[in-house]
Amino acid sequence: MTEPLSPYSRSFAHLLDDAVTIPGTRIGVGLDALVGLVPGVGDLLGSGLASTILVDAVRFRVPVPVLARMALNLILDALLGLVPFAGDLLDVAHRANRKNYRLLEAAVAKNPDPAAPTVGYLLAAGALVLGTLVFVVVVAILGLWLLWKLIVG
Repeated sequence: MTEPLSPYSRSFAHLLDDAVTIPGTRIGVGLDALVGLVPGVGDLLGSGLASTILVDAVRFRVPVPVLARMALNLILDALLGLVPFAGDLLDVAHRANRKNYRLLEAAVAKNPDPAAPTVGYLLAAGALVLGTLVFVVVVAILGLWLLWKLIVG
C-alpha cells in the first residue's frame, strides 16, 4: 500500500481531543469531551466517532496487537465516561483519539507497504472493531441505566 496516511485521521483525532485550547493553558478540549457531557448518549456518540480511527487502522492493515491496544484505549475512554463529571475530566487527560492516531501513524511508518490481508487478519481485526463497538454500546446503556436509577431511585 503505497498510499500515504491521509490527513483525515489526524484532523479527526484533533477535532475529537484538541479542537479548542482552554484560555491561559495548553490544555485542549475536543468534541469527544463535549459530547461526553451528555450522559450515556454523548459517550456512545464520542466512542462511535472515535472508532473511525480504528477502522482506518484496519484499512492500513495495522498489526493486530496495535489494533488491540487502540481498542483498549477506546474501551478505557468509554469506562471513564461512566464516572459523572470526573470522567469528562479524565477523558480530557486520557486523549484516546490522539493516542490511537499516534499508534496508527507509527505502525504505518514502520510498515508502509503491508502484505495483502489474510483471512485470519480480517477475522481478528473485524472481531476487535465489532467487539469494541459492542462493548461501548453496553457501557453506554449501563451508564443510562445507572443515571435512571440515580434520578428515579
